Amino acid sequence: MDMKTELAKPDDLNAVLELMQQMQLDDPWSEEFHEPTVRRNLDELLRNPAYGVVYLVWEDGRPIGYVAVCFDYSLEYRGKGAWIDELFVAAAHRGQGIATQLLDLAERISRECGAQFLHLEVSHGNPAVELYRRRGFLDHQRYLMTKPLSP
Repeated sequence: MDMKTELAKPDDLNAVLELMQQMQLDDPWSEEFHEPTVRRNLDELLRNPAYGVVYLVWEDGRPIGYVAVCFDYSLEYRGKGAWIDELFVAAAHRGQGIATQLLDLAERISRECGAQFLHLEVSHGNPAVELYRRRGFLDHQRYLMTKPLSP
C-alpha cells in the first residue's frame, strides 16, 4: 500500500469535501452541514494559509483521512493559537495509527506557525476522546458555549 500525507491544495477541495461528508455520518456537526457553504469556506481555507491548513492522507491515490488546523488569537492562551478543527480517518483505516500521525503533524505544524496552544473539540461519547487524552489534551473545567451571530 502506498500511503502519503500532503498539504491539501485548492484542487483537492472535492477530495476533502468527500471525507467531510463521510465524517458527518459518524459524528455530525452541531451546526447544519450546508454543502454550498462548506464548499465555499473550505475553498477559502485552502487558499488562505493565514486561516489554517488542511493535510490529506492518500492511500493508492484515494483520500482516506485528513486534518484541518485553523488559527486564532487569544490573550489568555498567549497569542496565536491553533485548533484541530477537523480530524477524520475513514472507518476501514482506523486502528492503524493514522489519527496519531495526524495529531503529530497538527502539533508540528502548529508550532512551526507560532501557535502557543493546540485546542480541539470532541463530541461526548466519541471514542477518540481517549486517544486525545493519551496525547496530552486535557479536559476543561469550562463549558464550550456558542452563540450564532447570523440568522
